[in-house]
Amino acid sequence: MLELDNIVKNYVSGDTTVKALKGINLKFRDSEFVSILGQSGCGKTTMLNIIGGLDRFTNGDLRINGRSTKNFKDRDWDAYRNNSIGFVFQSYNLIPHQTVLANVELALTLSGVSKSERRKRAVEALEKVGLKEQIHKKPNQMSGGQMQRVAIARALVNDPDILLADEPTGALDTETSVQIMEILKEIAKDRLIIMVTHNPELAEKYSTRIIRLLDGNIVDDTNPYSEEQMKADASASQKETKAAKNGKAKKQKTSMSFFTALSLSMNNLMTKKTRTILTAFAGSIGIIGIALILAISNGIQDYIDRVQRDTLSSYPVQIQSETMDISSMVEMMVGSEDESSEHDRDKVYSNMIMTELVNTMISEVKNNNLKEFKKYIESDESGISEYAADIQYSYNVDINIYDNDTSDGVTRLNPSTIMESMYGGSGSSSSQGGMPAAMYTNANVWSQLLGNNELLDSQYDMVAGNWPADYDEVVLVIDENNEVDDYTLYSLGFKDPDEVNTMFKKIMAGETYETEEEEYTYDEVLEKKFKLILPTDYYEYNEQKGIWEDKSKDDAYMKTVVDNGKDIKIVGIIRPKEDAVNTAIKSGVGYTKELMEYIIDGVNDSKVAKAQLANEETDIFTGIPFANDKDTPITMDDVNAYVATLPAEEQAQMKGFMSQMTEEQILASYSESLKAQTTEATFEGNKEILGITNLDNPSEIDIYAVSFDAKERIQDIISDYNKKVTDDGKEENAINYTDYVGIMMSSVSTIITAISSVLIAFVAISLVVSSIMIGIITYISVLERTKEIGILRSIGASKKDISRVFNAETLIEGFVSGAMGIIITLLLCIPANAIIENVTTIAGVAKLPVAGAVILVIISMVLTLIAGFVPAKMAAKKDPVVALRSE
Repeated sequence: MLELDNIVKNYVSGDTTVKALKGINLKFRDSEFVSILGQSGCGKTTMLNIIGGLDRFTNGDLRINGRSTKNFKDRDWDAYRNNSIGFVFQSYNLIPHQTVLANVELALTLSGVSKSERRKRAVEALEKVGLKEQIHKKPNQMSGGQMQRVAIARALVNDPDILLADEPTGALDTETSVQIMEILKEIAKDRLIIMVTHNPELAEKYSTRIIRLLDGNIVDDTNPYSEEQMKADASASQKETKAAKNGKAKKQKTSMSFFTALSLSMNNLMTKKTRTILTAFAGSIGIIGIALILAISNGIQDYIDRVQRDTLSSYPVQIQSETMDISSMVEMMVGSEDESSEHDRDKVYSNMIMTELVNTMISEVKNNNLKEFKKYIESDESGISEYAADIQYSYNVDINIYDNDTSDGVTRLNPSTIMESMYGGSGSSSSQGGMPAAMYTNANVWSQLLGNNELLDSQYDMVAGNWPADYDEVVLVIDENNEVDDYTLYSLGFKDPDEVNTMFKKIMAGETYETEEEEYTYDEVLEKKFKLILPTDYYEYNEQKGIWEDKSKDDAYMKTVVDNGKDIKIVGIIRPKEDAVNTAIKSGVGYTKELMEYIIDGVNDSKVAKAQLANEETDIFTGIPFANDKDTPITMDDVNAYVATLPAEEQAQMKGFMSQMTEEQILASYSESLKAQTTEATFEGNKEILGITNLDNPSEIDIYAVSFDAKERIQDIISDYNKKVTDDGKEENAINYTDYVGIMMSSVSTIITAISSVLIAFVAISLVVSSIMIGIITYISVLERTKEIGILRSIGASKKDISRVFNAETLIEGFVSGAMGIIITLLLCIPANAIIENVTTIAGVAKLPVAGAVILVIISMVLTLIAGFVPAKMAAKKDPVVALRSE
């Protein structure tokens, strides 16, 4: 028997106290259908929650079969809800990720009923409400009436003494409401049903007793339970109570098994497969990192050493005509750091290195006689060809390339003027906005191909066309995705270079500018042609002035020159091989050494070059001797040049005046007021402007070694050459160069050691971070499953059970993360071993120990479990009444 004795319920909100129930006194029969009516806010649902053990009364007492609940603990209330109460809610409150059968079985799992017995009783309960054929559906596959029947079946499956129904027909249509009320009427024959409703018609038709509430007080009771009836019913039920104790007494203590918690959590995770997988993957990243380190730790150093050797073999030994010994500077700077004096650290002290640095910079600038060295390495004496994959010679000569189409004027493509057009003309030390000239100097997208065809074939795939067979043929280099950066496209004329200037101006003005992605067929690329102009083609002889003039700014002249220029065509498209460690040219156009030889031969054979070489004392662009200075005596050329600057009338007067004088008299009269013309040009400078050079005297020699060991042998050959010329008394021919890669690699071992030490700590941090992320995801899951928490609590789940559900969820996430990390690592080990074996010939380097894998999975589970403790505790502390109201 259920009895409410002067029940008071107050809600405190700040300084305000709301009295929901004001001393309710009610007694209920063991089997009757009670309807509670009243307007919203009168305390109906509050009273129902207190009867159901979801809410606690402020004062008074709730007696169950004569037993006071004043001293009930949480576990007592949990057992009471599980064994004695069945809830039916207006909004059904079914767990969406569980099947109909699983929803009904849920209360039995807390009672410790076996799996077979649970299934049997759940099916029977569903059969009673007419849903035996729907047991495998999910709630979202059913109608409102069917879901309410499932809720009734769940309320009945544990054979409760009391069934509490809160607006069970509130969300149903009239026909379905009648069906539900008929089911409840039938149930009320052998148990107590207390129903809260706003529908007086249904209450009148189906209830055996109607109680009306108003402002927390009972104002009417159509069939009160009197003391005499209580005594008569009590004596009649004593025998039944004794039989129950001797027979199947209800279990008082409830507990959710860990496997049930795992099942609930697994079902929930499976409803969010994508998020679960992504979360697990994110959590597995740290595991993958540590597992990979474990897998390859035994062979990683050998692997790194081998990769270093392969990579270094792609970089040339670079020798320039003028060079600086960077290694001496590095040693000086490192030494100055090591030799710094000791002093108190109470002030800031200067470290005097600038004087030594400047001295080192000046003293270490060396000139190399590459002409003699080229002779040596091309001779059989050096033996360098055995160790060199290719030897490239570079010259200080520009490859002047123009667009083949001159209909809208000439367009120089190489050296590229794109950056120059954006930031201003070349030649100035700074550009608009203070941009240094170095930032926009002409960038070259034309590079010389290696002369070793075997090496080229090993680095590139020929996508279309063929390799160049002559000086006028080139290839286009694309990347592994068949892409070419748009800077290169602008520089080659595939895209209009003027568009860059327009883009720059609009963006600088704060406007938006969008460019479209373009594509080109192989045929369109192979049809592309360019015009080659020699450096000497820019100059034309002025017979009147007797000098060579630069005509590069004369549009008409340049159009004629470009139209008559040599055709250069793209004959092939190459792409780096997938397994290439490095390639000589990353992008742009590749040309053969024959193109540079053609340019040099053409320059040396030009009239302007021959004119300058024939007159080493005079600047052919001005007619002024290189040696002239302010003290040089003037000549008639100087006088005539001065007269030419005067207005026409004065020129005529001066010429008439000078016609009456001898040359000596003229020079004498101007010697005080006129100085000799001077030029800042030099003979060597003019040679460089015109591109005059000798194929035997390069400006740079690049020696590509076949391997790292071969590179060391090449360095030995250079050392032997230096010793030989020094012994011959020709120290000026000794070669000085900087091994940039060697300087870089001198610290690589230290870096690798540091990385190896830090790497495990780093991935361990990522593992912890990913575990925290799983904790955050669990907290989000708590927020998403708030109503589920309320449902579980309403059927008797304890706080520990709720905590166990979410702990199980994090444990599953941890296990999946760990297992996924191990599986991915094992999968990665397959290609890793294949790659390592292919590159280093070392087989089976990556091998993950079984014990290490198991430990990593356990670590992942432990970390995620720890990370999920706080969200799990938060879930356990949620108020079930509040939780049930959430959506």
